[in-house]
Formats: sequence, structure tokens, C-alpha cells
Amino acid sequence: MRKQYDAAGEGRNCMRYSCEIPERYQVDVLVVGGGPAGFGAAVAAARNGANTMLIEQTGVLGGMATSGLVGPFMTCYDNDVTEQVVKGIFDELCLRTEAKGGAIHPSKIRGMGSYNSYYLGSHEGVTPFQSEILAVVMDEMAAEAGVQVLFETRLADVLTEGGNITHAIVLMKEGLAAISAKCFIDCTGDADLAARAGVPTWSGDKATGISQPTSLFFEVGNIDRQAYCAELEKRKAELDNHQGNCYAWSVRQAKLNGDWTLDKNELGMYEQNIPGRWKVNTTRMSYVDATNTEQVSKALMEGRRQVQEVLSFMRKYIPGCQDAQLIQVASSLGVRESRHIVGKYELTAQDVLHHKIFEDAICTFAYALDRHDSEGGGVTWTLVDRYYTIPYRSLLPENCDNLLVAGRSICGSSEAAASYRVMPACVAMGQAAGTAAAMAAAAGVGPEQISVSQLRQVLTSQGAVIKTE
Repeated sequence: MRKQYDAAGEGRNCMRYSCEIPERYQVDVLVVGGGPAGFGAAVAAARNGANTMLIEQTGVLGGMATSGLVGPFMTCYDNDVTEQVVKGIFDELCLRTEAKGGAIHPSKIRGMGSYNSYYLGSHEGVTPFQSEILAVVMDEMAAEAGVQVLFETRLADVLTEGGNITHAIVLMKEGLAAISAKCFIDCTGDADLAARAGVPTWSGDKATGISQPTSLFFEVGNIDRQAYCAELEKRKAELDNHQGNCYAWSVRQAKLNGDWTLDKNELGMYEQNIPGRWKVNTTRMSYVDATNTEQVSKALMEGRRQVQEVLSFMRKYIPGCQDAQLIQVASSLGVRESRHIVGKYELTAQDVLHHKIFEDAICTFAYALDRHDSEGGGVTWTLVDRYYTIPYRSLLPENCDNLLVAGRSICGSSEAAASYRVMPACVAMGQAAGTAAAMAAAAGVGPEQISVSQLRQVLTSQGAVIKTE
């Protein structure tokens, strides 16, 4: 053991450890992270002919949608709710989950109601779903495409050479192992693969370093939905899109009575397609660095404490919830923001808000800037102009030639990420990244060298919506 000092002068004990690591797998495309982006990437890569492997640190595909219990899928429609602008693999996932009785297709959700927590802007065209059925559909789609999925497998490190990743070092039940690939896709949400490969990143807001707060979703049942919805229906006219919405008046009363200590001003409850069963988005843990194990651990424990407080509040203050039962609590922390990669183009809030159409666009989206405040319990909420596109360049990192990044950690500002971080956009970005990786692997070039025009043609031929005006 030797003593090593960091730049701040703090001492820490370090050990040098060496061992032989077997190269267990050689594939064309390795996707790291099996959340919405990773699912979309792996299915797309395999369907486009690549020998594809996906590693996931939990025991289920879907990430925030399953182990995180986050739902519904936010809108996949344009801002006017006249056209569905996210289709492809995402729409197939919705349709197949609906066919199993586990979802309601977004085309059937309009207006303010129980499925969208009585919000209107950017909440029409959401997709209520049951996480446990969604997970089964994801398994089926991945298997049918030929994706080899490794669960309970965590990224430990990467090996690089000459600006390329040669191997991902992973921790499996059998121990450390190396996986080689022609092309890698980082869908960890936290840019873990990119950061370990030496790609420059920043966290949260560039000016402050503060990320959006985290949450811990949970599900409740045994609610009298008629009683719960009656007051909301009566007060619809005063519900105003994140500025004092669902049962905010009850939260204010509970604060006065000492029954509410959370940094949140309203109750976010989204009914699933089982009457009386709801996903609850109300807990809030601010100033959490989602790349720091100690902070994530503390946030999970605080989140579970808050779940019990919210449940007690519901039983005491909310009509129809007197006998509410806790069904399950998410096993994964709901992270809205952590690292952003430095890439070939930084998507900005102006791009998102003002209908930016890029020549290298690979998907279209229209969800509002939904920026949760780290203090005060509120949300900064700004609707977009019709829709916007996401450029391929934002998925291409600096300093690594055979890597793509998809999901919330692409190259985009903290403000822009408040829109594209949500799950339909992540699936769409994943589909684009997987398709591009398959093309690159087949041609023996890096993702930056493929024909973007050809990529766009393949994506649209496979159901993706890429607006050009």
C-alpha cells in the first residue's frame, strides 16, 4: 500500500491491483445501459445486422420506466397535439404493451385527467403503462431482434488505444471480464462509459454545477378514484400547469399543520390503466450528484422516508385515499440530470424552444422545458414552438472515435435537457445511435464517418419521424 495525494492535498490510501482479465465476448456493437435509450439502441443495432450485446447493471430492461417506476411516458406528440412525432421502436413498444393489457396508446389520451395528473401542456398524448408488463415486452423485443442481454453486469472501466475504445471492462457474477466491440454506445444516463474513456463532460448547469433534483417514484392502490378525481374535476379551471396544480391546496394546509416537510408544492399522481392504481411523483431530493455512490445511497434512503410521509399525507388529506395501500417503491433513484458530454454540437434551449430543424437531425421531439427547481419545490415550465429536432452531432463525443452517446447525457445544455431527458426522446435517440453503430460497424469506420443522409433514410424507413420543416 502507498500513500497518494490528490490536487487538494488530501491523503488517501491506494493499492495497486493487477490481474488477468478474460476477454469473454467479441461483438460488433456493445450497448452499456439498458434503460429506454439503451433498449432502443440495442434493438435497432441488432435489427440492422450488427452482432449486438447489451449490459445492464440491474435485473431488468427499461431503467427509469421499470426499476425506477417512472411513468407515464411523457408526450410523443407535437405541441399542438395534432401529430405523433416519436414513432419507430417507441411506438412499437407502446402498441405491444397495450396489446398485452399493460398500457394505453398515447393517441387515446387527451385533455386534463387522471392519466396526466391534471396537467394540460405537454401532457396530452402521454402513455400510461404498467412497469412489470413493459419489462416483459422489452425482453421479447430484444430477444426477437437477436440482442444478447447480460443483466447484473456493471461497467468497471474501459481500455482505449489511439482514440478508440478497445474493451469495456465489466464486473459479472463470474468476476471481471473484457468485452471488445467495433462500436460502443453509452446509454448509462450518466455518461459513465464516455467519462471513463476520457471524453470531457460537465455536470448539471455549467454555471453552477447544480443538477435538477432527484425523485423516488412509488405506486399506490386501493384508491377510490371517483372521490379522488371529483374535486380535481370541480377545480379544473384553477389548475395551471405546474404553478399550483394537483392538490396543491392540500399541501399548503399540511405544511401549516406540520404534516408536510418535503420540498415539493403539489401531489403528482398518474393513474395507470388499472383503475385505482397510480404512479406517484412527489418525493424530491436536491443537490444529489448521481455519479457519487454515497450521495445516491443517502438520496435513496431519504426518498424511502419521504414515500412514507407522502403516503400518510394522502391518507389524511386527499379524498378517496383514506385506505391507500403502498404497492411498491422504486429500486432505482429517479435521476433527471448528471453528466453531459462535450460533443460535436451542444443543443441549446433556444434550439428546443424555437423549432430548430437540423440538417443532420435524427429524431423529432416537442416536450416542454420541464426544469425542476432545486429549491422552493417548483418547476420552470416553458412550452416549445411546435416541435424541434435533435442533431446527430450531439450524440458524437469529443476524444473518442468509436463511441456514440444516447439519452439524457448527450451534448446539450442543462436547460435543453429539461426537455429531451424524458423517455420517448431517449428511445428515439437510442434507435438513431443503434442504427448508426450498426452502419459504422459494417463499414469498418467510426460513427462520425458514416453517411448521415443514409442514416436518416434508414431511420425513416423503419418508422422514425424526422421533420424537415
